[in-house]
Amino acid sequence: MLLEQFQAFWRRDTGIERTQLAELARAAALPHAVIISGLRRVGKSTLLAQLAHRLGEDKFYYVNFEDERFLNFAADDANDLYGLLVELFGERGIFVVDEIQNVPGWEHFVRRFMELGLKFYITGSNASLLSRELGSRLTGRYVPVELFPFSFAEFLRFRSYVAPDLSRLTTVDAARLQGYLGEYLRLGGIPEPLKYPELPLARTLYDDVLYRDIATRYRIEEVRALKELAFTLMSNPAGQVSFNKLKEQLRLGSVNTVKNYVEYLANSWLVFTTNVYDFSVKRQQVAPKKIYAIDTGLANAVGFSFSPNTGKLLENLVFLALRRRTSEVYYYTSPAGYEVDFYLPETRELIQVSQNLAQPATRERETRALTDALRGLGLTRGLILTDANIAPIEVDGLTLEVRSLAEWLLSA
Repeated sequence: MLLEQFQAFWRRDTGIERTQLAELARAAALPHAVIISGLRRVGKSTLLAQLAHRLGEDKFYYVNFEDERFLNFAADDANDLYGLLVELFGERGIFVVDEIQNVPGWEHFVRRFMELGLKFYITGSNASLLSRELGSRLTGRYVPVELFPFSFAEFLRFRSYVAPDLSRLTTVDAARLQGYLGEYLRLGGIPEPLKYPELPLARTLYDDVLYRDIATRYRIEEVRALKELAFTLMSNPAGQVSFNKLKEQLRLGSVNTVKNYVEYLANSWLVFTTNVYDFSVKRQQVAPKKIYAIDTGLANAVGFSFSPNTGKLLENLVFLALRRRTSEVYYYTSPAGYEVDFYLPETRELIQVSQNLAQPATRERETRALTDALRGLGLTRGLILTDANIAPIEVDGLTLEVRSLAEWLLSA
Protein backbone atom coordinates (compact mmCIF):
# COMPACT_ATOMS: atom_id res chain seq x y z
CA MET A 1 0.00 0.00 0.00
CA LEU A 2 2.75 2.47 0.95
CA LEU A 3 4.66 1.74 -2.25
CA GLU A 4 1.51 2.18 -4.33
CA GLN A 5 0.70 5.45 -2.58
CA PHE A 6 4.20 6.85 -3.06
CA GLN A 7 4.40 5.89 -6.73
CA ALA A 8 0.94 7.30 -7.52
CA PHE A 9 1.74 10.51 -5.64
CA TRP A 10 5.04 11.02 -7.45
CA ARG A 11 3.45 10.44 -10.86
CA ARG A 12 0.43 12.69 -10.32
CA ASP A 13 -0.13 15.71 -12.55
CA THR A 14 1.17 18.73 -10.64
CA GLY A 15 -1.00 21.17 -12.62
CA ILE A 16 -0.40 24.92 -12.49
CA GLU A 17 1.83 26.25 -9.74
CA ARG A 18 -0.26 27.43 -6.81
CA THR A 19 0.42 30.73 -5.09
CA GLN A 20 0.68 28.97 -1.71
CA LEU A 21 3.73 27.00 -2.88
CA ALA A 22 5.79 30.07 -1.99
CA GLU A 23 4.44 29.87 1.58
CA LEU A 24 5.55 26.24 1.82
CA ALA A 25 8.99 27.15 0.50
CA ARG A 26 9.37 29.90 3.11
CA ALA A 27 8.48 27.44 5.88
CA ALA A 28 10.97 24.79 4.72
CA ALA A 29 13.79 25.98 6.97
CA LEU A 30 11.58 26.12 10.07
CA PRO A 31 11.25 23.17 12.47
CA HIS A 32 7.47 23.70 12.55
CA ALA A 33 4.85 21.42 11.03
CA VAL A 34 3.13 22.96 8.01
CA ILE A 35 -0.64 22.41 8.05
CA ILE A 36 -2.52 22.86 4.75
CA SER A 37 -6.29 22.98 5.18
CA GLY A 38 -9.13 23.52 2.74
CA LEU A 39 -12.14 22.07 0.97
CA ARG A 40 -12.04 18.54 -0.44
CA ARG A 41 -10.68 18.35 -4.00
CA VAL A 42 -9.41 21.91 -3.88
CA GLY A 43 -5.86 20.86 -4.73
CA LYS A 44 -4.15 20.17 -1.38
CA SER A 45 -2.54 16.93 -2.57
CA THR A 46 -1.47 18.61 -5.81
CA LEU A 47 0.13 21.41 -3.81
CA LEU A 48 2.00 18.77 -1.79
CA ALA A 49 3.09 17.12 -5.05
CA GLN A 50 4.45 20.46 -6.29
CA LEU A 51 6.40 20.75 -3.05
CA ALA A 52 7.61 17.14 -3.32
CA HIS A 53 9.06 17.71 -6.78
CA ARG A 54 11.02 20.62 -5.38
CA LEU A 55 12.31 18.44 -2.53
CA GLY A 56 13.33 15.47 -4.70
CA GLU A 57 12.04 11.89 -4.91
CA ASP A 58 14.40 10.53 -2.27
CA LYS A 59 13.79 13.21 0.39
CA PHE A 60 10.38 12.42 1.85
CA TYR A 61 7.86 9.79 2.93
CA TYR A 62 4.27 10.03 1.66
CA VAL A 63 1.20 8.68 3.49
CA ASN A 64 -2.45 9.21 2.52
CA PHE A 65 -4.86 8.43 5.36
CA GLU A 66 -7.87 8.86 3.05
CA ASP A 67 -7.06 5.35 1.75
CA GLU A 68 -9.69 2.93 3.07
CA ARG A 69 -6.93 0.41 3.81
CA PHE A 70 -5.96 2.66 6.73
CA LEU A 71 -9.35 2.02 8.36
CA ASN A 72 -8.89 1.53 12.12
CA PHE A 73 -5.34 2.90 11.99
CA ALA A 74 -4.64 4.63 15.31
CA ALA A 75 -1.93 6.91 16.64
CA ASP A 76 -0.45 3.96 18.53
CA ASP A 77 0.34 2.33 15.19
CA ALA A 78 2.62 5.20 14.13
CA ASN A 79 5.85 3.50 15.28
CA ASP A 80 5.11 0.44 13.13
CA LEU A 81 4.29 2.71 10.18
CA TYR A 82 7.54 4.64 10.61
CA GLY A 83 9.56 1.45 10.91
CA LEU A 84 8.08 0.11 7.68
CA LEU A 85 8.71 3.39 5.85
CA VAL A 86 12.38 3.28 6.90
CA GLU A 87 12.58 -0.34 5.75
CA LEU A 88 11.06 0.50 2.35
CA PHE A 89 12.65 3.86 1.60
CA GLY A 90 15.57 4.31 3.98
CA GLU A 91 15.96 7.14 6.45
CA ARG A 92 14.36 10.41 5.34
CA GLY A 93 13.70 13.56 7.29
CA ILE A 94 10.35 14.71 5.85
CA PHE A 95 6.80 13.38 6.15
CA VAL A 96 4.20 14.44 3.56
CA VAL A 97 0.79 13.36 4.93
CA ASP A 98 -2.68 13.67 3.36
CA GLU A 99 -6.00 13.90 5.25
CA ILE A 100 -4.53 13.37 8.69
CA GLN A 101 -7.82 14.14 10.46
CA ASN A 102 -8.90 10.55 9.72
CA VAL A 103 -6.50 9.29 12.42
CA PRO A 104 -7.78 9.82 15.98
CA GLY A 105 -5.07 11.34 18.13
CA TRP A 106 -2.81 12.11 15.18
CA GLU A 107 -1.35 15.13 16.93
CA HIS A 108 0.35 12.88 19.52
CA PHE A 109 2.63 11.07 17.10
CA VAL A 110 3.26 14.18 15.00
CA ARG A 111 4.50 16.04 18.08
CA ARG A 112 6.65 13.10 19.14
CA PHE A 113 8.23 12.67 15.72
CA MET A 114 8.82 16.42 15.44
CA GLU A 115 10.81 16.23 18.67
CA LEU A 116 13.00 13.65 16.92
CA GLY A 117 13.76 16.25 14.24
CA LEU A 118 11.32 15.14 11.52
CA LYS A 119 9.58 17.74 9.34
CA PHE A 120 5.84 17.42 8.59
CA TYR A 121 3.73 18.77 5.72
CA ILE A 122 0.13 17.85 6.48
CA THR A 123 -3.26 18.32 4.81
CA GLY A 124 -6.72 18.15 6.34
CA SER A 125 -10.29 18.95 5.32
CA ASN A 126 -11.81 19.97 8.63
CA ALA A 127 -10.88 23.41 9.94
CA SER A 128 -12.31 22.99 13.44
CA LEU A 129 -10.76 19.58 14.08
CA LEU A 130 -7.33 20.71 12.97
CA SER A 131 -7.36 24.02 14.84
CA ARG A 132 -8.61 22.46 18.07
CA GLU A 133 -5.97 19.72 18.10
CA LEU A 134 -3.23 22.03 16.91
CA GLY A 135 -4.03 24.47 19.67
CA SER A 136 -3.68 21.81 22.35
CA ARG A 137 -0.74 19.80 21.04
CA LEU A 138 1.33 21.81 18.57
CA THR A 139 1.07 25.26 20.14
CA GLY A 140 3.64 27.55 18.56
CA ARG A 141 5.06 24.74 16.45
CA TYR A 142 3.01 24.86 13.27
CA VAL A 143 2.55 27.10 10.26
CA PRO A 144 -1.07 27.21 8.96
CA VAL A 145 -1.64 27.47 5.20
CA GLU A 146 -5.20 27.81 3.85
CA LEU A 147 -5.79 26.59 0.31
CA PHE A 148 -8.74 28.03 -1.60
CA PRO A 149 -10.04 27.23 -5.08
CA PHE A 150 -8.16 28.94 -7.90
CA SER A 151 -7.86 32.70 -7.62
CA PHE A 152 -8.69 34.67 -10.77
CA ALA A 153 -4.98 34.82 -11.66
CA GLU A 154 -4.65 31.05 -11.21
CA PHE A 155 -7.82 30.50 -13.26
CA LEU A 156 -6.28 32.48 -16.13
CA ARG A 157 -3.11 30.37 -15.92
CA PHE A 158 -5.25 27.23 -15.93
CA ARG A 159 -6.92 28.54 -19.11
CA SER A 160 -3.41 29.22 -20.55
CA TYR A 161 -4.18 32.93 -20.84
CA VAL A 162 -1.28 35.24 -20.08
CA ALA A 163 -2.62 38.12 -18.02
CA PRO A 164 -1.84 41.50 -19.61
CA ASP A 165 0.23 44.27 -18.06
CA LEU A 166 -2.40 46.22 -16.13
CA SER A 167 -0.44 49.45 -16.52
CA ARG A 168 -0.69 49.19 -20.33
CA LEU A 169 -4.12 47.65 -20.75
CA THR A 170 -5.74 47.97 -24.18
CA THR A 171 -9.47 47.99 -24.87
CA VAL A 172 -9.19 44.46 -26.27
CA ASP A 173 -7.30 43.29 -23.17
CA ALA A 174 -9.99 44.76 -20.89
CA ALA A 175 -12.75 43.09 -22.90
CA ARG A 176 -10.99 39.72 -22.75
CA LEU A 177 -10.54 40.04 -18.99
CA GLN A 178 -14.25 40.75 -18.59
CA GLY A 179 -15.02 37.66 -20.66
CA TYR A 180 -12.79 35.48 -18.52
CA LEU A 181 -14.26 37.02 -15.36
CA GLY A 182 -17.74 35.96 -16.53
CA GLU A 183 -16.46 32.44 -17.10
CA TYR A 184 -14.72 32.38 -13.71
CA LEU A 185 -17.90 33.64 -12.05
CA ARG A 186 -19.95 30.86 -13.65
CA LEU A 187 -17.53 27.94 -13.33
CA GLY A 188 -15.56 28.82 -10.22
CA GLY A 189 -12.05 27.67 -9.38
CA ILE A 190 -12.22 24.06 -8.16
CA PRO A 191 -9.71 22.20 -10.37
CA GLU A 192 -11.45 18.92 -11.26
CA PRO A 193 -14.84 20.34 -12.33
CA LEU A 194 -12.90 22.78 -14.53
CA LYS A 195 -10.79 20.00 -16.00
CA TYR A 196 -13.72 17.63 -16.64
CA PRO A 197 -16.77 19.87 -17.23
CA GLU A 198 -18.73 17.00 -18.79
CA LEU A 199 -18.91 15.20 -15.41
CA PRO A 200 -21.07 16.24 -12.43
CA LEU A 201 -18.00 16.53 -10.18
CA ALA A 202 -19.15 19.63 -8.30
CA ARG A 203 -22.34 17.86 -7.20
CA THR A 204 -20.36 14.76 -6.16
CA LEU A 205 -17.96 16.89 -4.14
CA TYR A 206 -20.84 18.69 -2.44
CA ASP A 207 -22.53 15.40 -1.50
CA ASP A 208 -19.25 13.99 -0.17
CA VAL A 209 -18.84 16.98 2.12
CA LEU A 210 -22.43 16.79 3.39
CA TYR A 211 -22.52 13.05 3.97
CA ARG A 212 -18.93 12.07 4.73
CA ASP A 213 -17.45 15.18 6.32
CA ILE A 214 -20.52 16.38 8.19
CA ALA A 215 -23.36 13.88 8.65
CA THR A 216 -21.08 10.93 9.42
CA ARG A 217 -18.46 12.80 11.44
CA TYR A 218 -21.01 14.65 13.62
CA ARG A 219 -23.48 11.72 13.76
CA ILE A 220 -26.36 13.75 12.34
CA GLU A 221 -29.49 11.64 12.01
CA GLU A 222 -31.72 14.38 10.54
CA VAL A 223 -29.79 14.64 7.27
CA ARG A 224 -32.79 16.18 5.47
CA ALA A 225 -32.57 19.32 7.61
CA LEU A 226 -28.83 19.60 7.00
CA LYS A 227 -29.37 19.27 3.22
CA GLU A 228 -32.13 21.88 3.20
CA LEU A 229 -30.03 24.32 5.21
CA ALA A 230 -26.99 23.84 2.96
CA PHE A 231 -29.16 24.24 -0.13
CA THR A 232 -30.66 27.47 1.23
CA LEU A 233 -27.26 28.97 1.98
CA MET A 234 -25.66 27.90 -1.30
CA SER A 235 -28.65 29.34 -3.19
CA ASN A 236 -28.19 32.71 -1.49
CA PRO A 237 -24.47 33.67 -1.76
CA ALA A 238 -23.60 37.01 -0.18
CA GLY A 239 -27.01 37.02 1.51
CA GLN A 240 -27.88 37.99 5.07
CA VAL A 241 -29.31 35.25 7.26
CA SER A 242 -30.95 35.17 10.65
CA PHE A 243 -30.61 31.96 12.62
CA ASN A 244 -34.09 32.48 14.07
CA LYS A 245 -35.65 32.81 10.62
CA LEU A 246 -33.76 29.78 9.35
CA LYS A 247 -35.07 27.79 12.31
CA GLU A 248 -38.67 28.73 11.44
CA GLN A 249 -38.23 28.31 7.68
CA LEU A 250 -36.65 24.85 7.92
CA ARG A 251 -38.61 23.75 11.00
CA LEU A 252 -35.48 22.89 12.91
CA GLY A 253 -35.72 22.19 16.62
CA SER A 254 -33.79 25.17 17.96
CA VAL A 255 -31.58 28.10 17.07
CA ASN A 256 -28.64 26.15 18.51
CA THR A 257 -29.25 23.40 15.95
CA VAL A 258 -29.08 25.98 13.15
CA LYS A 259 -25.89 27.48 14.62
CA ASN A 260 -24.30 24.05 14.90
CA TYR A 261 -25.20 23.07 11.34
CA VAL A 262 -23.86 26.35 9.95
CA GLU A 263 -20.68 25.81 11.96
CA TYR A 264 -20.31 22.29 10.52
CA LEU A 265 -20.71 23.67 6.99
CA ALA A 266 -18.07 26.31 7.72
CA ASN A 267 -15.69 23.81 9.32
CA SER A 268 -15.89 21.70 6.18
CA TRP A 269 -15.08 24.76 4.02
CA LEU A 270 -18.40 24.93 2.16
CA VAL A 271 -19.36 28.37 3.46
CA PHE A 272 -17.99 31.33 5.39
CA THR A 273 -19.92 33.55 7.78
CA THR A 274 -19.18 37.23 8.41
CA ASN A 275 -20.41 39.55 11.15
CA VAL A 276 -21.42 43.19 10.99
CA TYR A 277 -18.62 45.43 12.19
CA ASP A 278 -19.54 47.03 15.50
CA PHE A 279 -17.61 48.16 18.56
CA SER A 280 -20.07 46.08 20.60
CA VAL A 281 -19.23 42.38 20.39
CA LYS A 282 -22.76 41.57 21.58
CA ARG A 283 -24.30 43.51 18.66
CA GLN A 284 -21.95 41.69 16.28
CA GLN A 285 -23.20 38.36 17.59
CA VAL A 286 -26.94 39.10 17.48
CA ALA A 287 -27.01 40.91 14.11
CA PRO A 288 -27.69 38.89 10.94
CA LYS A 289 -24.71 37.10 9.42
CA LYS A 290 -23.67 37.22 5.80
CA ILE A 291 -22.94 33.90 4.13
CA TYR A 292 -20.44 33.35 1.33
CA ALA A 293 -19.81 30.16 -0.64
CA ILE A 294 -16.32 28.70 -0.95
CA ASP A 295 -16.70 28.79 -4.74
CA THR A 296 -19.14 30.48 -7.12
CA GLY A 297 -19.03 27.53 -9.51
CA LEU A 298 -20.06 25.19 -6.69
CA ALA A 299 -22.86 27.58 -5.68
CA ASN A 300 -24.09 27.67 -9.28
CA ALA A 301 -23.94 23.87 -9.56
CA VAL A 302 -25.84 22.99 -6.38
CA GLY A 303 -27.90 26.10 -5.54
CA PHE A 304 -30.98 27.57 -7.15
CA SER A 305 -32.00 31.03 -8.34
CA PHE A 306 -34.62 32.45 -10.69
CA SER A 307 -32.08 34.79 -12.30
CA PRO A 308 -28.29 34.81 -12.84
CA ASN A 309 -27.73 36.62 -9.51
CA THR A 310 -24.57 38.18 -10.96
CA GLY A 311 -24.21 41.01 -8.45
CA LYS A 312 -24.19 38.70 -5.43
CA LEU A 313 -21.78 36.26 -7.09
CA LEU A 314 -19.40 39.13 -7.87
CA GLU A 315 -19.56 40.12 -4.20
CA ASN A 316 -18.77 36.50 -3.33
CA LEU A 317 -15.65 36.63 -5.54
CA VAL A 318 -14.48 39.78 -3.78
CA PHE A 319 -15.03 38.18 -0.38
CA LEU A 320 -12.89 35.18 -1.35
CA ALA A 321 -10.09 37.47 -2.55
CA LEU A 322 -10.22 39.41 0.72
CA ARG A 323 -10.45 36.24 2.82
CA ARG A 324 -7.25 34.97 1.21
CA ARG A 325 -5.56 38.05 2.70
CA THR A 326 -7.14 38.09 6.16
CA SER A 327 -9.73 36.39 8.33
CA GLU A 328 -10.88 39.81 9.62
CA VAL A 329 -13.58 40.58 7.02
CA TYR A 330 -16.84 42.27 8.07
CA TYR A 331 -19.79 44.02 6.49
CA TYR A 332 -20.72 47.47 7.77
CA THR A 333 -23.98 49.29 8.41
CA SER A 334 -23.61 53.07 8.17
CA PRO A 335 -25.12 55.50 10.72
CA ALA A 336 -28.06 56.09 8.34
CA GLY A 337 -28.63 52.33 7.98
CA TYR A 338 -27.00 51.76 4.56
CA GLU A 339 -25.06 48.55 4.05
CA VAL A 340 -21.49 48.50 2.74
CA ASP A 341 -20.30 45.10 1.56
CA PHE A 342 -16.88 44.92 3.24
CA TYR A 343 -14.89 46.55 6.00
CA LEU A 344 -11.35 45.42 6.87
CA PRO A 345 -10.45 46.87 10.29
CA GLU A 346 -6.75 45.94 10.01
CA THR A 347 -6.26 48.22 7.00
CA ARG A 348 -9.36 50.38 7.53
CA GLU A 349 -10.66 49.68 4.03
CA LEU A 350 -14.30 50.10 3.02
CA ILE A 351 -15.26 48.31 -0.19
CA GLN A 352 -18.54 48.32 -2.12
CA VAL A 353 -19.25 45.94 -5.02
CA SER A 354 -21.59 46.82 -7.89
CA GLN A 355 -22.18 45.02 -11.18
CA ASN A 356 -22.02 48.39 -12.94
CA LEU A 357 -22.68 52.08 -12.34
CA ALA A 358 -24.37 52.81 -15.67
CA GLN A 359 -27.72 53.69 -14.10
CA PRO A 360 -27.79 57.01 -12.20
CA ALA A 361 -29.94 55.47 -9.47
CA THR A 362 -27.38 52.70 -8.90
CA ARG A 363 -24.50 55.16 -8.83
CA GLU A 364 -26.34 57.38 -6.36
CA ARG A 365 -27.25 54.43 -4.11
CA GLU A 366 -23.71 53.03 -3.94
CA THR A 367 -22.18 56.49 -3.47
CA ARG A 368 -24.63 57.39 -0.70
CA ALA A 369 -23.96 54.20 1.27
CA LEU A 370 -20.18 54.43 0.98
CA THR A 371 -19.93 58.12 1.86
CA ASP A 372 -22.15 57.70 4.91
CA ALA A 373 -20.02 54.74 6.03
CA LEU A 374 -16.81 56.72 5.55
CA ARG A 375 -18.14 59.49 7.76
CA GLY A 376 -19.26 56.96 10.36
CA LEU A 377 -15.75 55.48 10.58
CA GLY A 378 -13.89 58.75 10.24
CA LEU A 379 -12.30 57.79 6.90
CA THR A 380 -11.77 59.84 3.76
CA ARG A 381 -11.28 57.20 1.02
CA GLY A 382 -13.39 54.24 -0.11
CA LEU A 383 -13.40 51.80 -3.02
CA ILE A 384 -16.14 50.73 -5.44
CA LEU A 385 -15.44 47.62 -7.52
CA THR A 386 -17.43 47.41 -10.74
CA ASP A 387 -17.10 46.54 -14.43
CA ALA A 388 -14.68 49.30 -15.49
CA ASN A 389 -12.28 51.94 -14.19
CA ILE A 390 -13.68 55.46 -14.06
CA ALA A 391 -12.47 58.71 -12.55
CA PRO A 392 -12.67 58.96 -8.74
CA ILE A 393 -15.91 60.34 -7.33
CA GLU A 394 -15.40 63.32 -5.01
CA VAL A 395 -18.10 64.06 -2.43
CA ASP A 396 -17.65 66.75 0.24
CA GLY A 397 -13.97 66.03 0.77
CA LEU A 398 -14.37 62.25 0.44
CA THR A 399 -12.81 60.27 -2.40
CA LEU A 400 -14.41 57.14 -3.87
CA GLU A 401 -12.03 55.23 -6.10
CA VAL A 402 -13.82 53.22 -8.82
CA ARG A 403 -11.92 50.22 -10.18
CA SER A 404 -12.50 47.35 -12.55
CA LEU A 405 -13.23 44.28 -10.46
CA ALA A 406 -11.38 42.03 -12.91
CA GLU A 407 -8.22 44.15 -12.70
CA TRP A 408 -8.52 44.45 -8.91
CA LEU A 409 -8.72 40.64 -8.60
CA LEU A 410 -5.45 40.32 -10.49
CA SER A 411 -3.72 42.84 -8.28
CA ALA A 412 -5.37 42.01 -4.93
